[in-house]
Amino acid sequence: MTHDGFIPVAAPDLGGNEKAYVLDCLDSTWISSSGKYLDRFEAGFAEFCGARHAVACSNGTTALHLALAALGVGPGDEVIVPTLTFVATANTVTYCGAQPVFVDAEPDTWTIDPASLEARITPRTKGIIVVHLFGHPADMAAINAVARRHGLFVLEDAAQAHGAECRGRRAGALGDIATFSFFGNKIITTGEGGMVVTDDDAVAGRMRLLRTHGMDPTRRYWHPVIGYNYRMTNLAAAIGLAQLERVEWQLERRREIAAWYREELGQTDAVTCQAEKPWARHVWWMFSVLVSEGAAGRDSVMEAMRRRGIDTRPVVHPLHTLPPYADANRTQRFPVAEAIAGNGINLPTWAGLTREQVRIVCDALLECVAAVKTA
Repeated sequence: MTHDGFIPVAAPDLGGNEKAYVLDCLDSTWISSSGKYLDRFEAGFAEFCGARHAVACSNGTTALHLALAALGVGPGDEVIVPTLTFVATANTVTYCGAQPVFVDAEPDTWTIDPASLEARITPRTKGIIVVHLFGHPADMAAINAVARRHGLFVLEDAAQAHGAECRGRRAGALGDIATFSFFGNKIITTGEGGMVVTDDDAVAGRMRLLRTHGMDPTRRYWHPVIGYNYRMTNLAAAIGLAQLERVEWQLERRREIAAWYREELGQTDAVTCQAEKPWARHVWWMFSVLVSEGAAGRDSVMEAMRRRGIDTRPVVHPLHTLPPYADANRTQRFPVAEAIAGNGINLPTWAGLTREQVRIVCDALLECVAAVKTA
């Protein structure tokens, strides 16, 4: 998907049964928060992850909040969160009245550093959220070992990692509970949408209760708890089911595109790619690189690429630097996350990208980096 040669950073692929399923919803009039596509999408996604339960909701942020609420996170609790992640990961902890406690990243995978966890655990720590950043899974064996020693839950924020694998198991089946986003730029999209998966029957039941205003499923309009309106529509689930039917194709295309990027960028010292560990299967939601010129140089590279018709994105700001969290963390420094954030660029990554477009992006990137170095 390009316009006048413009290469976007992301674009959805809607080449399956999306239109047919949505039209079926319209013809049947089942367009709201009940219907056959919701049931089929939840069942199919649970099977895809290797989990017993999947609970669809309105977006990835509500998925995180629903999971934390069902796990009993509340005022006075602390939840460990990687500082290098999208802000929703920490915001949903604060929605519960709890405190996010930040941890640095690993320098090669950019995911949460397991070696830093132990020092951040206190008597108030309730659990750990790991983020499979840009599609690379965190080191779940090391993280789960720490969590077990301290009696903590492990929540996978897998918003960017549909189908990612750690030691042969898929994201969604690597901790106690996992959340996914289906925003328009994700590997599977419903436009807006989210999912929580777990093997815990009681937690799944509580999420289903909380998702629907806390209404007793056996007694209409009776609300034993305060809940939320976090439901997904049948229309969105129809799109999601069609996407799920082609997800293996999506994953293979992204791995092919990542291989093209690595081939084109070669062994240059000017650009460093996010790693893929031998025990991991990276799904490359974004192919992300570091340039060595610092934030000002990185921004100059991105602006130069924009002038050439190539869309890019910076890596997220570390959460401890954002205004809502900076005061509480003003003495904290997380040098790995800060370096990645200051030098990181997300390159165009979507299933319809061609070999020629990857070559154009890489040629432009290397030329723009060289120009910034000599400026």
